[in-house]
Amino acid sequence: MGLTKLERRIRIKQRIRKIVNGTAEKPRLSVYRSNKEIYAQLVDDVTGKTLAFASSRESIFKSFEGNKVSMAVAVGKSIAEKASKVGISDCAFDRNGYLYHGRVKALADAAREGGLKF
Repeated sequence: MGLTKLERRIRIKQRIRKIVNGTAEKPRLSVYRSNKEIYAQLVDDVTGKTLAFASSRESIFKSFEGNKVSMAVAVGKSIAEKASKVGISDCAFDRNGYLYHGRVKALADAAREGGLKF
């Protein structure tokens, strides 16, 4: 019997997390994608703290018109803006087991345009 989608994603996620770690100087940009929403956070894995976060559930996105990919672009720009306020310009990208395609890629590209380097 094969793996479920979730079990497969968790295995991929564990493989990625062996390599990608975040520090205070270079935090990990973690992306979580649900069916409706998308979330991004900058994590310092040494202390276990979230340094900045952005999600499509925030109040500034309540009246957002557009599809889920354009929402991911808006969240990517938002996380880049919040990172620059905290003083972060460099990070490691953690796709969290998702394919680097669609909403995840759109968020990453928008974060790069916003000034984050990874």
